[in-house]
Amino acid sequence: MAPKRIGIVGYGHLGKYLAEKVKESPDLELAFVWNRTTSLVENDLEDKYICRDLENCSMFSPDLIVEVAHPAISKKFGPMFLEVADYLIGSPTALASQEVETSLRDAAAMQGLYIPAGAFWGTEDIMKMADEGTLKDLKVTMIKHPSCFKLQGELYSKNEQICEETAVTLYEGSVRTLCPLAPNNVNTMAAAAMAAHNLGFDGVQGCLIADPQLREWHIVEIEVTGPEIAGRKFSVKTTRQNPANLRAVTGTATYASFLSSVKRAGGKGPGVHFC
Repeated sequence: MAPKRIGIVGYGHLGKYLAEKVKESPDLELAFVWNRTTSLVENDLEDKYICRDLENCSMFSPDLIVEVAHPAISKKFGPMFLEVADYLIGSPTALASQEVETSLRDAAAMQGLYIPAGAFWGTEDIMKMADEGTLKDLKVTMIKHPSCFKLQGELYSKNEQICEETAVTLYEGSVRTLCPLAPNNVNTMAAAAMAAHNLGFDGVQGCLIADPQLREWHIVEIEVTGPEIAGRKFSVKTTRQNPANLRAVTGTATYASFLSSVKRAGGKGPGVHFC
């Protein structure tokens, strides 16, 4: 079987890591890399790998296009990507926009739209509960050092004002409202909202906590509530501790997890899939 050809959109820390690992893998082949600042790619890669205009990405014959840049990419280019290849959306916070979600679902009638599970553990079980209508509540809490958040608007101001060693709840409410305020931090919550499709972005609850004492970890807590039976509710709570440095938006374990998603994505046909 021929190696799967990968196009990478974005060349930050994660994009660079993926490009290196794809070139090392016998099952993968680098088709192209695009970055807003082309010179950063030119310093590292041969010209044959550099895509300077995403409108021309089909010329590189990718089997899978992987976005690791910004949610705005999916809004502008997502439907076009799905005309060319399967598409792995690394910034699923873009899907908090109903317009973007609808356009990508429609475009996925011919190719597969893939969502990386990332730090969202229990994806399959939660999807099963959503399918059966037994998923009643889902809450995702992310706890990080204030320097690890990349926020906008009122959340940015609130986070910048933290000066004591006490943890501060920056936000608690619907994931749909949160995604535009923290597009780089809450992809896990966006994945949760897509998996818990009976609740969606409005029903799934997100909570952001800035903890100045949390200097070595990113923590994600997932709380699932199911049906009540004889006065007792089914519930599951998981806690994930991901090693992370100060000022790191992405935890250390996320890189290997995302590479695994790239390897698993593709070949499932049209529609929305998790990987």
